[in-house]
Amino acid sequence: MRPRFEYGEEVRVIRNVRNDGTFPGTEIGELLIKRGSIGYVQNIGTFLQDQLIYAVHFLENNLVVGCREEELLPSDAMWVQTRFDFREKVSAKIPLGIAGNVLVPEGEIGQVMKVFRDDPQNIAYHIYFAVCDKTLQVPEGALEDAPLAVIAAALLEESSEESAE
Repeated sequence: MRPRFEYGEEVRVIRNVRNDGTFPGTEIGELLIKRGSIGYVQNIGTFLQDQLIYAVHFLENNLVVGCREEELLPSDAMWVQTRFDFREKVSAKIPLGIAGNVLVPEGEIGQVMKVFRDDPQNIAYHIYFAVCDKTLQVPEGALEDAPLAVIAAALLEESSEESAE
């Protein structure tokens, strides 16, 4: 495992970083760093011997947060701000369907599988909805944040799965 980023390098976090239970003084699921924020690599370590973790100092928030390599980009890389990102939980703002058939009721929770940000005016996502066992392409305007309780539960589940590996 060779690190993609070096000590002192300026990086951008590409997804919201929330407390997964490992950040003291904040509630599980609480937003720590907003996607698009710039920070500096302060340290590089490993988790479970197979994942690189970067300790990134976000000066604006004066927080040092552990980030996976997949969550970071060089600060000068092209960046289109989106509301949601890969693996985030979202809620359908309106009923969603195909050819007039409603597959996903309003308020149903789904997970972002892919972000289409090539056209900043028409941002869309592939969202997996368990209710219909389908992945749908959904425009950003048809989605909203999942309730904090759902986000916190997903973070706890993700942490326990990683610990079990």
